[in-house]
This record gives sequence, C-alpha cells and structure tokens, in this order.
Amino acid sequence: MMNTLTAIILASLFGGVLSVLAAAFVAFKARTSWVPVLVSYAIGALLGAAFLEILPEAFEQATSPQVAAATILAGIMLFFILEKLVLWRHCHVEECEAHAPHEGHAHHDHAHDGGRSGLMITVGDTFHNFVDGILIAAAFLADFKLGVVTALAIIAHEIPQEVGDFLILLHSGYTKRQALLLNILSSFATLVGGALAYYALGAMQAWVPYVLGLAAASMIYVAVADLIPGLHKRPEIHATIQQVSLISLGVASIWITKLLLGDLG
Repeated sequence: MMNTLTAIILASLFGGVLSVLAAAFVAFKARTSWVPVLVSYAIGALLGAAFLEILPEAFEQATSPQVAAATILAGIMLFFILEKLVLWRHCHVEECEAHAPHEGHAHHDHAHDGGRSGLMITVGDTFHNFVDGILIAAAFLADFKLGVVTALAIIAHEIPQEVGDFLILLHSGYTKRQALLLNILSSFATLVGGALAYYALGAMQAWVPYVLGLAAASMIYVAVADLIPGLHKRPEIHATIQQVSLISLGVASIWITKLLLGDLG
C-alpha cells in the first residue's frame, strides 16, 4: 500500500491534468454533443460517491449522526450562498441559467470584455480546484479506498466543468494555447490544496468527518442544483432514457470501483 501523501499527490496531479487534457480534447474537437453526455455521467459519479462512499464514512467518523447531518445541511446552505455571490458578481460570464433564453444578451455581455470573464472563470476554478485537493486529502486520510473513490468522482465532474471553462476562455478572446495553459496552471491548485491539507488535517484528525460532510454536500449540491436542471432542457423521451442510463452508469462506476477496492484492500 502506498504512502498516503504519495497517493494524495498522485490523485491530485492525475485528476487535475487528466480533466484539463480531456476538456481541451473535447473543446478542440468542438464536439459539443459530448458535453451533455459527460454531464449526465458526472451527476451519477457525484451522487454515487456522496451517498455510497463519503456519507457513510462521515457518519461513521462523526461524534453523532446529528452532527454529521447538520454539517451536510450547513454545507448545502454554504454552497448556495457561495454560488449566489459568484452569480451576483459575474452572472453574464458563465452564461448562467438566468440568461439562457437571452443568448444574444449573454454573448454581448462578454464578447468584448478584454478577457475579463475568462480571468474571473480562472480565479473561480483555481479556488474550486484548491478545495478539491483538500477533499481528496481528507478522504485519503480517512480511508485509502474512500480517497480513490473521491478522486474519481472529482475527476468525473471536473471534465464537463473544464470543458465549459475552456469554451468560455476561448469566447473571452484567449487563444486555444493560452486557454490550455491557464487551465493547467489552475489545476495545480488541487495539488497545493491536497499537500497543505495532508499536513494540516493530519494534525487535526477530528476535522476529517466535517470536511467529508462538506465534500458530500458540495457533490450533492453541484449535481442537484447545477447539473440536473440543465438536463430538463431536453425533456424528450429518448434524451431522458439516455440521461437516466448515463447517470446510472456514473453511480455504477463508483459502486464497481468500491467493490474492486474492497477486494484489493
């Protein structure tokens, strides 16, 4: 069994670089039809990791089930407020839901902003990646198998997110090379977050169940509040069947990973 710090560093590096390269590949090929597919799969991976792996561990390690449940509830509220602040600051940047019917308006807002929207996206993404690193470290410190599953779920949801970020950077006036470089630099924040958390959380083991509760809350929130509403834009029966199948595949991949690691562990 490899050393925990090595595992955290490898998972952070692999997660960050792989998701950026996959996003660049999709964006360069401009196969936008892939994005909904990736999103449906990511929803399943996030929910699978949260409910099958992270939550049971958080409840097990917490001082009481009420404390664990309260942490998750507080986390969902926190992510709601954070998202409000982000939307309030630069709703037009993300071409967010509020502007979806006004494509022209959203486009006009940041077609000539001198790359400001791209910069905002990169700052937000860097912070997000830093937090992902902390979550990966907390999961590995709790249990090696939990760390692997958490890292996989984070990679699965990072890919569609990075595709979106990449397209926004291109839209904001950056070249493909600049966009790729910015995304790669931003992805190193996962490594920084993971390494710092390893030393900090190692000394504060009591914090691990709370961080796991927040990790689960962030995954549930992103899946339910951010990604699922987008799927309702395609209500046709064939699209619905495809979405349900891909979400199930995402859940199944986490469950199978958990089983395989159980056999290996």
